[in-house]
Amino acid sequence: MLNAAGALQWFRDALAPGMSFDDLTAEASHREAGAEGVLFLPYLQGERTPHADADATASFTGLSLRHGRGALARAVLEGVAYGLRDSLELLRELGVEPRAGRASGGGAHSRLWLEIVASVLGLPLERCVVDEGSAYGAALLAGVAGGTFVSASEAVASCVHVRETIEPNPSWAARYADGYARYRALYPAIREVEEGT
Repeated sequence: MLNAAGALQWFRDALAPGMSFDDLTAEASHREAGAEGVLFLPYLQGERTPHADADATASFTGLSLRHGRGALARAVLEGVAYGLRDSLELLRELGVEPRAGRASGGGAHSRLWLEIVASVLGLPLERCVVDEGSAYGAALLAGVAGGTFVSASEAVASCVHVRETIEPNPSWAARYADGYARYRALYPAIREVEEGT
């Protein structure tokens, strides 16, 4: 995904300047799974998986007067989770059946977001002791290249440790299955409209 935690940062900067991420996700936590019917496509910088479309755009759909900032924030969190599910489905099509996912980076600081992602993916998420994802991985690969570790597997076994596992919330499963089906239908529909203009 080209835009994960950055989607929440954009939302905060545009619609809740000065608000902390903790306060923003607290507002989102008071909304039910499914964000009261609001759906968010997180393509703020185009997308590469699964669409490979540099011109893909973000959007909210399902808005009405009853929706406030909390529902929109929840929709952003869920939209990113649906985007991650797209990548998981590509892996499943290749025969990969993961038992768990690993979370790192900015989004991993939010327990609510991790629970949403775990629930959308239908997989437990492991939160690692070190939150730095790509930089830490690059350092481990440098350790392999430099001879500190024999292989990437050895580097991970030596240095990557799980501090917490977040399980999917079973009471959210049906809503997220429906939400993901709507999410999958939204991009092609919007793309068709955009190409027709």
